[in-house]
Amino acid sequence: MSFARPFDHLVLATNDLDAAGAFYDHLGFKVGTRNRHPWGTENRIVQFPGSFLELIAVGEGADIPPHGEGVFSFGAFVRDYLDTFEGLAMLVLESKDALADNTDFEKSGIGGFKPFFFERKGVRPDGTPVEVSFSLAFAKNALSPCAGFFVCQQYRPENFWNIAAQQHPNGAAGISEVMMIAENPADHAEFLSHFTGQREMQSTSAGLSVETGRDTISVMSEASAAFRLGEAFESNPARFVGVAVSVPDIKILEARLVDQKITFQRRNKSIVIPSDSAFGVSIAFEQA
Repeated sequence: MSFARPFDHLVLATNDLDAAGAFYDHLGFKVGTRNRHPWGTENRIVQFPGSFLELIAVGEGADIPPHGEGVFSFGAFVRDYLDTFEGLAMLVLESKDALADNTDFEKSGIGGFKPFFFERKGVRPDGTPVEVSFSLAFAKNALSPCAGFFVCQQYRPENFWNIAAQQHPNGAAGISEVMMIAENPADHAEFLSHFTGQREMQSTSAGLSVETGRDTISVMSEASAAFRLGEAFESNPARFVGVAVSVPDIKILEARLVDQKITFQRRNKSIVIPSDSAFGVSIAFEQA
């Protein structure tokens, strides 16, 4: 059986962190308080058991280091992404050993970057201050320069994961799928195999699907994305366009959206919030 790295989190870049946080709150998510990285990006987190959504913006007075030879700058990628898009900028997988993963990425031809360690302060839902620390290993897909990829190893998970933060009014249980659009989905198979550690995947006329153990990466054509999400996306450049979230009762969620006057579409068995309402990313809620 092949080893596959599951989702750790999704980086959702926005030009207005407060507005994005308020929108996710209206959707029924419990949104964490504002945190700041040492280089000046700021985030708010929507946490689930084992994974999370990271709403992120470039903070005031940010001092973002540039990309360099063998150096991937997380802050520079977010800043540059926001020059063109707003939405799902980066896919992050869970790592048990970021240094080993970094070596694997380099050997397979998708790495070449130095591992990156950092710490920041956080706040528990009860207001208790904590410190969290991480090591990141970056990968590069030459076919999708507008999509970021890295793995994340946590050193103080007891300070980060919190059951109270995972109790959402809309009942959301977790991220089930991330959706990417590309002109030729099958061309991304080799990269995703090395990045996820998953050697088995499905390729159909609709696109490419990679199971990572508890979640799915889907690379879709323009037609498939339009059918799934109910809106048109351009596949050049290849980039992330949607995320699926599991909820226990889709009817209860629908009633909440109506009450909050949030625009949505019914797509097959999903309820989809269009990207122009959700800060650049389509959000598909699906029955768990």
